[in-house]
Amino acid sequence: MSNMIETKELIFEYKNNEGDKTIAVKNLSLKIKEGEFVVIIGHNGSGKSTLAKLMNAILLPSGGKVYVNNMDTLEEEKIWDIRQRAGMVFQNPDNQIVATIVEEDIAFGPENLGIKPEEIRNRVNDTLKAVGIEKLRRKPPHLLSGGQKQRVAIAGVLAMKPKCIIFDEPTAMLDPSGRKEVMDTILKLKEEGITIIHITHFMDEAVNADRVLVMDDGKIALEGSPKQVFSRVEQLKKLGLDVPGVTLLSYELKKAGIDIAGDILTVDEMVSKLCQLL
Repeated sequence: MSNMIETKELIFEYKNNEGDKTIAVKNLSLKIKEGEFVVIIGHNGSGKSTLAKLMNAILLPSGGKVYVNNMDTLEEEKIWDIRQRAGMVFQNPDNQIVATIVEEDIAFGPENLGIKPEEIRNRVNDTLKAVGIEKLRRKPPHLLSGGQKQRVAIAGVLAMKPKCIIFDEPTAMLDPSGRKEVMDTILKLKEEGITIIHITHFMDEAVNADRVLVMDDGKIALEGSPKQVFSRVEQLKKLGLDVPGVTLLSYELKKAGIDIAGDILTVDEMVSKLCQLL
């Protein structure tokens, strides 16, 4: 399986008006394979959102390389192709919605790609169905809930048929029901083989990932499967991060001397293990 995203000794520096530099990403090398669902977590200022923008060529490296589907983001003539391969969904859906009707907003991206009207109609229909908002097609976006707006934003990206979608904290502004709507949509896209890179500060959103990357001070401090990463409770606490509530409960039970696994991630798994103990 080939790499969708690859970084080699990636560096990114922010400069202020006085010329002072802040290094947000430090010599970071990673590979994300086609079809993989990767969640990136880290405290504020760890560099995760900067990394997301580098993966989409919104930002360009100060040093090192970023390859998207084997295309170098520093090659200016490749930028258009890179952004067609790797779409991006931001924290605030209002910043991505441009039309006054849902289906028109979804059609906006394909129209700008010069796709034929008949194909655009097919893509709009397919993406409305894919994200579960077929009944909202004629609605004005400003009348929708936060979760519905975010699904419209996802549909707008999906209509351009990217191979990879980068989600930069898409649930940060949503209530629990809106978060569930968006996460259900992300998991559905993953099942369809789209490469998903999900940046979040909600630990429970990482439970179903193929791999979790923990960023700290512009570097990858920890990586592995969700079970491998979240079982490192003490290390995560030192990095200023929480763990899923169920995992923390299993960790505390184990510390109290109860014979239970310390890497439980879901309520169903916890109930099953407790029933076995009884």
